[in-house]
Amino acid sequence: MSAPLSIDLQDRFRKLIEAGMSGREAARRLLISPATASRPGRKVRSGSSLAPAPTGRPVGTGKLAPYHDFLRALVEQDPDITLCELRGALFMAEGMCVHHTSISKTLRRPGFTYKKISGGQRTRQAACAQGTRGVA
Repeated sequence: MSAPLSIDLQDRFRKLIEAGMSGREAARRLLISPATASRPGRKVRSGSSLAPAPTGRPVGTGKLAPYHDFLRALVEQDPDITLCELRGALFMAEGMCVHHTSISKTLRRPGFTYKKISGGQRTRQAACAQGTRGVA
């Protein structure tokens, strides 16, 4: 996916289209490709905003959305619990098999972070059990 046009370029493009130029003429004048200019040109003519659309999954959706409270309760109950232990608890209680990185991302949104020891290093966590279904 390409990067959106800068705000300055969007404003200049909008002014050129509103002044009566075609999308191709405005693109040629602003040194952008005609294909890139055709989409914003349609938006300007229809009165839509040129702001880029939000990307990514909406907050509060996804595979772990129903389990946010469960995971948060486990971490508040035992602050030293590891991601692999959380994954095992989620599998045992709910039958949900996920990667520990997904749990990490889920817990970082409400503000849970990695523990650090003096010297700035992350604490050592036990390796996840290998070869067990749902807990690997």
